[in-house]
Amino acid sequence: MLEPARESRNPKPETTPDYFQVFGLVRKLTLDPAELEKEFYAQSRKLHPDRFAGKSVEEQEWATEQSSLLNDAYRTLKDPIARTEYLLSLEGVNMEEQSRSASDSARASGTEKKQVVPPELLEEVFEMNMQLQEMKMAHQMGEEPDAETQQGLEASRANFQSKLSGIDEDLKAQWTRWDAVVDCGAADGTIGAEVRDAMVEVLNRRSYVRNLVRDVGAALDG
Repeated sequence: MLEPARESRNPKPETTPDYFQVFGLVRKLTLDPAELEKEFYAQSRKLHPDRFAGKSVEEQEWATEQSSLLNDAYRTLKDPIARTEYLLSLEGVNMEEQSRSASDSARASGTEKKQVVPPELLEEVFEMNMQLQEMKMAHQMGEEPDAETQQGLEASRANFQSKLSGIDEDLKAQWTRWDAVVDCGAADGTIGAEVRDAMVEVLNRRSYVRNLVRDVGAALDG
């Protein structure tokens, strides 16, 4: 819980706590959303500007900064994917930087950003891309895509949405493994690194499938 320093003119903490520490949590991925929300509102009330109206400028600034930190922490931890990516960032893995690095590399070389298709999706993705191309050509010619192409893409969207749900279940399984490692006090060991890498793989696969759902949806609804 956030509390201002009592014996210093400057109430700012020397170091900024990570988002889990803000809520008094260990770095585990399975949490109770209702309890998180309850703690968020409890701390928000303590940091409300009205409580600091008669305080010093330093204390008012402290409250504003802590309120901003609290909001950022809550927004991140309540979202399952953001929570996972944040924990990975604490473990030295930055998913956004990975993606940006790949984009910058492709831009510098004048090539398209490469996305590795999960092996189990190769055939389905190939078929979907053929259908998307057929729909694109039909639109360019001012024609309606044939019913078979339309139905095929509808089936692809439903299929990939289902796979996305399955991937989310895979991610939850990795959370359970990570939390077990933390409970054993071995999060920095070999097993922790293995689980960390597995979560990265699942998140990359999820991102790829999510983009497929988005692309098919744009073609069908556009």
